[in-house]
Amino acid sequence: EPFFTTKKEGEGTGLGLATVYGIVKHHDGMIHGYSEVGKGTIFKVYMPISERSAVSVGDKVVGKASGGSETILIAEDEEMILNLAARMLRDAGYTVLTASDGVEALHLFEQHADEIDLALLDVVMPRLGGRDVQKRIREKDPHVRFLFASGYSANAIHTNFVLGEDMQLIQKPYQREALLRKVREVLDAP
Repeated sequence: EPFFTTKKEGEGTGLGLATVYGIVKHHDGMIHGYSEVGKGTIFKVYMPISERSAVSVGDKVVGKASGGSETILIAEDEEMILNLAARMLRDAGYTVLTASDGVEALHLFEQHADEIDLALLDVVMPRLGGRDVQKRIREKDPHVRFLFASGYSANAIHTNFVLGEDMQLIQKPYQREALLRKVREVLDAP
């Protein structure tokens, strides 16, 4: 059961396997798991073979993603993912403020409200989730842009977190170019 966790509330989600499950299912793959006490666990991931030739994909390759100088607030409860995203964005020229949950994100917003251009919010966080953080920030400043992050596919998110037409979602784990491109897309949108 990939969505089962033994972690206590406030100690992270412990849903790494659920993240892998979401990524594999998003690509029409399968996972088989086998576990034996005292011997360990094996996961076999099966992905479909592409029927397209490399030439047909060539025109979809885009140039290097650009950075910027805006200020981005990141709220993410998984420390490794938070640090990775912050480093990628800082290396691209952005000023980054980091929060380990939604409540901390709101405190940072109150301290830096006139500086923040975009909030990159994890959908599911302890104490206060991304959607609730967005609602509270929008009450104070309707001009802040938002990008939501999740380890689940967009299809899985729709069941518990309805994405509105104006809402953007990026899948975790982040690929540097995909993150920079999506951040730039959200910041540059009319």
